[in-house]
Amino acid sequence: MITGLALKTLRHRRAAFAGAFVALVCAAALVCACLMLLETGLRGGVAPERYAGAPLIVAGDQNVHETVTKSSGKVKTKAKPLSERVWIPEATAARLRGLPGVSKVLTEVTFPVNGHAVGHGWESAGLTPFAIAQGRPPRADGEVVVDARSGSSVGAALDVRGKAYRVVGVTAQALPSQDTVFFSTAEARRLAGRPGLVTAIGVFPRVDVSPVLTDRLVAYTGDGRGTVEFLDAERARVRLISLGGALGGTSLLVAILVVTGTAALAVQQRRREIALLRAVAATPGQVRTLLGGEALLVGLAAGVIGSAAGIGLGFWLHGRFVELGALPANLRLVVSPFPAAAALPATVAAAWAATRLSVRRTARIRPVEALGEAAMGGGLPLGRSIAGVLCVAGGITLTLVLSGLETEAASSPVTMLTALVWTVAFTLLGPVLARAATVLLGVALRASRAGYLAARNLRTGPGRMASVMAPLTLLVAMTCTILFTQTTMGHASAAQAAAGTHADYAVSGTTADAVRRVPGVKAVTSVVRTSVRVGLDKYGAQGVDGGDRPIGQAVDLGVVSGSLDGFGARSAALSESAATRLGLSVGETLKLTLGDGTPAELKVVAIYSRGLGFGDLTLPYALIADHVDDPSGTLLVEAPSVPRAVLAAVAPVVTPAEGTGTQTPNAEVNYVAMGLIIAFSAIAVVNTLAMSTMDRSRELALLRLVGATRRQVLRMLRLETLTALVVSVLAGTGIALVTLSAFSRGMTGSALPYVPPAGYALVIAAVAALALVATSLPARLALRARPAETIGARQ
Repeated sequence: MITGLALKTLRHRRAAFAGAFVALVCAAALVCACLMLLETGLRGGVAPERYAGAPLIVAGDQNVHETVTKSSGKVKTKAKPLSERVWIPEATAARLRGLPGVSKVLTEVTFPVNGHAVGHGWESAGLTPFAIAQGRPPRADGEVVVDARSGSSVGAALDVRGKAYRVVGVTAQALPSQDTVFFSTAEARRLAGRPGLVTAIGVFPRVDVSPVLTDRLVAYTGDGRGTVEFLDAERARVRLISLGGALGGTSLLVAILVVTGTAALAVQQRRREIALLRAVAATPGQVRTLLGGEALLVGLAAGVIGSAAGIGLGFWLHGRFVELGALPANLRLVVSPFPAAAALPATVAAAWAATRLSVRRTARIRPVEALGEAAMGGGLPLGRSIAGVLCVAGGITLTLVLSGLETEAASSPVTMLTALVWTVAFTLLGPVLARAATVLLGVALRASRAGYLAARNLRTGPGRMASVMAPLTLLVAMTCTILFTQTTMGHASAAQAAAGTHADYAVSGTTADAVRRVPGVKAVTSVVRTSVRVGLDKYGAQGVDGGDRPIGQAVDLGVVSGSLDGFGARSAALSESAATRLGLSVGETLKLTLGDGTPAELKVVAIYSRGLGFGDLTLPYALIADHVDDPSGTLLVEAPSVPRAVLAAVAPVVTPAEGTGTQTPNAEVNYVAMGLIIAFSAIAVVNTLAMSTMDRSRELALLRLVGATRRQVLRMLRLETLTALVVSVLAGTGIALVTLSAFSRGMTGSALPYVPPAGYALVIAAVAALALVATSLPARLALRARPAETIGARQ
């Protein structure tokens, strides 16, 4: 019976349920897409390209391991991925050849060529396999074979690291995601610079090779071969897990907030109907069951459509991340029923819970008070007041916690949560704040007839104004927080790098000696960047070589303790943040694992303040260069009298900030990911304003009948919206500033975030335009009908 009544209600009130339906569709799509990213991070695989022809690949263990003993006595081993490739002894190949059943063993070395291609020795061509289409294999040190995509022909010249090579062959194949250059075996070993070591060993056929493998060697088969071939794919999987989890959690919280607000507005608009049901003896339980049934039906329909749309959104997100370089193209998106299956019940549950919560107080009204309550509007319930105060306390607590977080991985999810909790507090206490804002702004509004009407409407309907303010505040707070966390980090990094870098230019793709030979160059500083592990924790590191000068003269790190004088081969300098996290001071020993898994013990000789501009650790260049995939790095050039074009003739020239790596990492990825939250919030604004305006069609018609013109009615609505907008912008800006100040305090040491005035003005202008359009268009549609017909229509 209740289900049938709910179906009839839905059929006759399609417009009333349209807003909730749109919000739920967006929520389901967003949650489903985020879960697809999360599942790809957990289960995604990478098909091998270079190693596709070898059934088994023996390579280094690309993880650092740490064994911990829990308080319960259980022993657990944790692993974290390394940032650079682990090289293995070439002598392992001889032991593998001695195993029974092994028909062939191929070794290979891998190294960068001209910044974009990958070099190998021809002995490893059979791992794919590659075959010669033109010419012959390379035999001499000055000969190379290029792949079919290169566009080169036999006899052409190829410059590699300042040396000219002759193309003697072109392969019949080309790999989808990498350009390949083959050298002779001896020349490849020389260019790789790792005597006695190889990148990987291919074994034919697949057999049990464990008897000859040491602890640092691993046998890879299937898609595992792709994992060791594409190290960035494994790092991308880890990034997807954190990104999908954080984005999915934030999306779900925003969705719950938006859906609850939409449901509350829908219930508020149906107060007279609910009051009438109570007056004709409907019990509170029957009213709640009726509205809950409606919510279940709407949530189910929206969940099915939204989950299907979420699959398309997941593909779009994956494509955008690939375009931005955050994901390798061959990290396949995992498509399974699990994200949709999880998004559907989450959407239905959110719809049901939001409706039941919104109708709880209304359904408990006594029958004799029902119609009077609907006409007068209720005050702020005690439970809502308590919840609002608790959220304020939660916002304060999270703000204090955020101000003490010094790593982006820890602060990013807390930043979003802090802004959301403050927004929830504002939403819960919204009617009280709306009433206070109406009193303060009422004087200015009464200056005109339309303003007088707007002030009276706002004063008699603070609940409606609060419903409009909630999504506007959410949109301003979330947009400012998302955008200006990136600008705050980027500005602080750039400022520190600019203050500590003496260079006029930064160049790459050449040697320091080649740049020093350019007339007018005063000094060249070599910088190579990587990441290291201290225990399982990851730290950004730079290797610095000042040439003939101490590194303290080459770059000014802002030393606050110790000294860089005499910085030697076993020295290390730490940023203040890293020193605090590690609990180390000057003179103590730092034990770390380099990017390729090599352990090292260094003495801390200095603590510096410019960690955002130069990384958490500063190490000797020679130490880092021997343990990274690409040791060429960047050269910081002091040459004030040399034109840029002169250096550009030697090598590509970038800005010193780019040379020190001060750009905010993955900023574009964060913008795309969190931009979905902004878009969802914008949809919520349009949704709420349209619902609120359309519900007032009888009120607007009555104003027309008593003599108000269409222009006066529209102006009244715009003034109401502008009043709500002013309060929402102030509240949203305040929430964002509190959150950003705490974020900036923890990450940069300063409580002043960097908010570009033009960017902030653009955000506010966009929100204002959105709000006014979302009010004006529905109002114009409502005013098209004749007032007498609208007044006589059934409500």
